[in-house]
Amino acid sequence: MILVLAGTKDGRQLAAKLAQAGYEVIVSVISQHGCQLAAQDNMVIHTDKLDQTEMVNFIRNHNIKLVIDTSHPYAVNVSKNAINACHSLNVDYLRYERPATSLSSYKNLHTVQNYQEAACKAADLGKVVFLTTGSRMLETFKAEPKLQEHRIIARVLPDPDVIAKCVALGFSLSDIVALQGPFSHQLNSIMFKDYGAEVIVMKNSGQIGGSDTKLSAAAELNLPVIIINRPTVSYRNIVSNYDDILTYVKEVF
Repeated sequence: MILVLAGTKDGRQLAAKLAQAGYEVIVSVISQHGCQLAAQDNMVIHTDKLDQTEMVNFIRNHNIKLVIDTSHPYAVNVSKNAINACHSLNVDYLRYERPATSLSSYKNLHTVQNYQEAACKAADLGKVVFLTTGSRMLETFKAEPKLQEHRIIARVLPDPDVIAKCVALGFSLSDIVALQGPFSHQLNSIMFKDYGAEVIVMKNSGQIGGSDTKLSAAAELNLPVIIINRPTVSYRNIVSNYDDILTYVKEVF
């Protein structure tokens, strides 16, 4: 049995390919939205969050022989829990790391190491801050003293719980953009322009995460972009394409 940690579109695509190739696969997702998408491919799905102890038990109870970690590049805790759980059980671990977007061609770019730095830097670059970083760290921007007089736009998933979180944090409905991405260059450009964005905050989620079109739209409008660098994790057995994954799976099984 293969456990695929699939909180992303490319993870679900990989799991579907493995299932179609005849492998037994369990897909682990953390949101109901991800569950609905994975269910479209008729796969076995696990939806509860797993800490390290729970992951150890899950791997043992389901006779998992290989864990393929396709979690989001910024989901550090998920990866660390998986690495430690696999190590403790002597189970194979493989990390799929989606390619990052090249940043060399964009000049008005400001790289930071975390959300706190991003919030502080955004306050210096514009009065209207357009967040494209998801919902998990919105409180960091709302709590930043330098941003108290700024307008902050949050682009998030159209999930009722996420929208409720935005409202609870003090976002007005007019400052919540609840849409499922990734978005085209044209749609990004229209959104940035219509909301009067003066600075864009993003993560380097790669092309499949829409980073390329965010950057190109910002460049078209000559907007400064703050990009939060990917966190550093000491992955075991890392690959960046499906062919290498399939080769590894064949070796394990």
